[in-house]
Parts: sequence; structure tokens; C-alpha cells
Amino acid sequence: MRVVRRLPSWSRILAGLGLGATIAALAVLAGGSWLRVSDITTLGAVLTPASRLESALAPLRGQPLLTLDRHAVEDSLASLPAIAEAHVETYLPDRVEVTVTEAAPAVVWQTTAVQMVCAADGTVIGQVARGADLPADLAGLPYVDDLRPASRDIRVGEAVPAAEVRTALRLESIVPATLGSTAGRLTVRIDEQYGFIVVAPDIGWSAAFGYYGLDPQEAEADIAARVERQAASVRTLFAEQPEASVAWVDARNPGRVYWRAKG
Repeated sequence: MRVVRRLPSWSRILAGLGLGATIAALAVLAGGSWLRVSDITTLGAVLTPASRLESALAPLRGQPLLTLDRHAVEDSLASLPAIAEAHVETYLPDRVEVTVTEAAPAVVWQTTAVQMVCAADGTVIGQVARGADLPADLAGLPYVDDLRPASRDIRVGEAVPAAEVRTALRLESIVPATLGSTAGRLTVRIDEQYGFIVVAPDIGWSAAFGYYGLDPQEAEADIAARVERQAASVRTLFAEQPEASVAWVDARNPGRVYWRAKG
């Protein structure tokens, strides 16, 4: 039996040659001196220092645009303390655009060295020089002044213990009227001797509330109940003594409150 084989048509031959040429051209473009990253723009970064972003993105410069691993770049950026997620887009002939979404700041935690910006879980996602004015978007956040020497060593990317952040936010959220106070705002201070201290800066009094969570058996509900009793003890004091005349209150033991007058 004789087998007859049909030769491919010229159109198929030319199509194959064209495909091969296209693949070769793309390989040359991808690996050659053309279409390499030279222009990188970033959007959305507020707390992340520009120098930190530039350092993280610098290795991209000169890489072939067509073979850039965008997901690897996104994962690398998401490892930076302030960045919750990142999105990378590439544009011919040489541009990379990076859009970052930063973690939401929950509290400004000042130490004796710096003002730290923390997320709700205590992670330090940024910082502002001590004594410098806070940007408008941070100025309204709960404010904690931590005077303990050990807190001075906390750095961006590390964390304030989450339990301490929860306690500070609980105390800072106390409505001044709950304490029988006319203060416009309460802040929180921490020192080694008295623990958490509630401060009315516009009136000039401070009230020590102590430490919480030292007993591992103390549940959040127990802490909340203790804070409520302490608040009631301060309210009782201010019902008897004008708060403008009070400088210091020790409410660590709500059953036995001590206070000191101004002057």
C-alpha cells in the first residue's frame, strides 16, 4: 500500500515562520536592553518612609519589564510594617506603578524617645519625632504617654503588647462626664510606679488607675468591672471636691481613694 503525504502549504509555512519570529522577537525584547524598568511610581504611602520604599523597590530598576514577578514584589512590600497590602502594575515601555494600602493607625504611643503610631494590635507602623506636631489625620487619635524606660527601645516593626494597647484604649475612651469631669478630653500616661494614669490636660488633674492583666486569671470582663468601679470612685470624689482644685488622685483601690489638692 502506497502512503501519500501532503506537503504543508506555503501559508502554513509562513505562519509558522511568523510565529517563530514573534517568539524570538519577544525573547530578545524581554532579555535585551529594551523594556527594562526605569520609572517607578508609588501611591498611597503616608506612614511608610519614602526611603524605605525606595530601598525595597530599588532592585527592580533595570529588570526586564515583561518578566517582572509582580506577586513577589507585592509580597515583599506587604512585609513592611505599615503596609497591609500592595498592588503592582507594569506599563510599556519601562514603568512600574505601586499602590499600597497601609494599616489603619489606632493610637499614638509616645515614649521618652519618639511618638510611635500603632495599629490596633500594637504593631508600630510609623513614628513622629517627640515634640513635633502630629499630622491632622493622627492628631485626633487616642494618645498614650509611656514614661517607662523599657518602652524607649521599641522600634518600628515591633509591637507594644496588645493587652496594654487594649487597656489604654479602654481608659482613653472613658467619657469625662462618667468621672464627674468637665474635661474636654482625657489622655493616658503610664509609669512604672502607678501603672496607667488618666489625665485631664485642660483642667490639670491626673488619676492613677494602676496595672491590669498582671493576674492571668483576670478576664476582660473583670478588668472592665474594675475600671467602672474606679471611675465611680473618681466621680464620688469630684462630687465632693471641685475638680479644678484637685491635682492628683490615686484610684488604684476604688474602695480607698487618696487625693492631693493643687498648690
